[in-house]
Amino acid sequence: MTTQTTAPKNTGAPAAGDTSGLIGIPANLGRALATGGGVLTVVSTFLAWTWTAEFPGDLTVYGYPGGLQVLVLVAGALTALLGLASYDVKGLRWLVPAGADAALRFAALAAFATAWYTVVAISAQLGGVVNLEPGGYLVAAATLIALLGSLALPVQRPEPDPFDPDDTGWERFKHNSSHNWQTVKAAFAADSPRPLRTLPSYAEILIIVAVLAVGLFVFTYGIGTEYDELFVGFLITAGFGFAALNKSGLIGQVSQITARHQNITVCGAFVAAACFPFTQSDDQYATIGVYILIFATVALGLNIVVGLAGLLDLGYVAFLGVGAYAASMVSGSPSSPFDLHLPFWGAVLVGAAASLIFGVLIGAPTLRLRGDYLAIVTLGFGEIFRITANNLDGTSGPDVTNGSNGISSIPDLDILGFDLGISHDFGGFTIGRFANYFFLMLVITAVVVLVFRRSGDSRIGRAWVAIREDETAALAMGINGFRVKLIAFAVGASLAGLAGTVQAHVTYTVTPEQYLFAGTTPPNSAFLLAAVVLGGMGTIAGPLIGASLLFLIPNKLQFLDDYQLFAFGLALVLLMRFRPEGLIANRRRKLEFHEEAEAPTVLSKTGA
Repeated sequence: MTTQTTAPKNTGAPAAGDTSGLIGIPANLGRALATGGGVLTVVSTFLAWTWTAEFPGDLTVYGYPGGLQVLVLVAGALTALLGLASYDVKGLRWLVPAGADAALRFAALAAFATAWYTVVAISAQLGGVVNLEPGGYLVAAATLIALLGSLALPVQRPEPDPFDPDDTGWERFKHNSSHNWQTVKAAFAADSPRPLRTLPSYAEILIIVAVLAVGLFVFTYGIGTEYDELFVGFLITAGFGFAALNKSGLIGQVSQITARHQNITVCGAFVAAACFPFTQSDDQYATIGVYILIFATVALGLNIVVGLAGLLDLGYVAFLGVGAYAASMVSGSPSSPFDLHLPFWGAVLVGAAASLIFGVLIGAPTLRLRGDYLAIVTLGFGEIFRITANNLDGTSGPDVTNGSNGISSIPDLDILGFDLGISHDFGGFTIGRFANYFFLMLVITAVVVLVFRRSGDSRIGRAWVAIREDETAALAMGINGFRVKLIAFAVGASLAGLAGTVQAHVTYTVTPEQYLFAGTTPPNSAFLLAAVVLGGMGTIAGPLIGASLLFLIPNKLQFLDDYQLFAFGLALVLLMRFRPEGLIANRRRKLEFHEEAEAPTVLSKTGA
């Protein structure tokens, strides 16, 4: 009798515990290359990158960085600082509470991507690399050296899974590719930041003020970029730079501080936003600011329906339209069928109440549905609203909405004698029309944030979360699911109507084409839902940031023309693949999508 033995399974990968880098350079040399490359990158920004001023930003000046050079300077300086911090230099340890290696890789990637994007753009627009000056060659080499050096830093490689010797070549290839990808992910992963010791209250408040000031500066710089190449470079630098700060642990420690002073942080954020119009020399970018606030306010209202209650609403933009139409009809427009001109507060109440009524009327017969069926019904409601508004033109139906021409010539708001349609001077600053509406929308956004916070922490908010997590279990615990969902639907609809009231006066005209399910220009239902998912469902900051990005980026990338939606869809696919919980995720959703994440000690009532 013979005994058959099974051949041992081979891993085909480095042994567990291997800490070698992604490329075959000694770790000490790699660290020196990364740090030195960051320093050289900073030096190169003070040299000319091209000989002609035909490329936007005038990169021909020595000793004075301009345009994209400033972004590369920031990324290079961050790389150099993180490189020095990785040597445990005294005075820089606070930069890397979660470790320096992963952050250094992201910083080097930010410098490399921005610099090489600039070099390629110069070569493409001016006709070849011969148009580069020595500074252009130096920055390309320096950022490449820094990136290669950072990739040589030690990596805690994951333990490889064994494979069967009888596997085919294709199966072995898939196995090795999967392990290599896990190794790359491990290289860009970081440990949890060390707990931040409690500082004096005034020091923590000063840190919050500094962070908000930096945030205002970054937003102002991004919205004020004057040409396409600069905005693309800004996106690259800001994206990878934020990732570097996050991996270094600084973002985590700032989050610990803001969690201790939530009310101060919220109030400070609104004060910082109120400072935005004063940073502008004209009303050009205040226009974008007020539209961002309208979009963000509606997205935050949708977040109550989707993020807290878990109801998938694909026709939410219709409630924005109901509020806009209702307010425009009672605001003295000559196109309105009603000879009525209510003051601002009356128009606000009419717009919010009309949306509230429509929310109840639509929600009452449909909220007994769940999941995909509810989504289909809400999608139908959104389209029915648009088609109905288009047909109420006196020909296909009663003359109520003036059909496709909409309600036009909506007068500007007048609040207690303060006309929002004209410029006003305050302390030497001229506040234009759109800046006036910006401040008004800021107040309305504050009201919506207050409603979201108070409702989320209330008994009804806990019931929403219970319905979202498991409706069957919530019903078994005695929660009236229909009533709870109807309240969420009604509250979300009224908040959208509130924003629609201001939108009608900002745009002067309300037409059915403004309230589509999907389109290249927000707000529409698809973009609103994307803003909630992109930013982070169930949070306050998430939809605000998501809405800002989804409005600002298409506005700045108009040069893509017909490829805008393609780029937008590709970005969403990548985000859902690598960060499905959103940009600002609460801890509960992070644990749902990332099982390896460290569980929090305490979860709040909304899972934050």
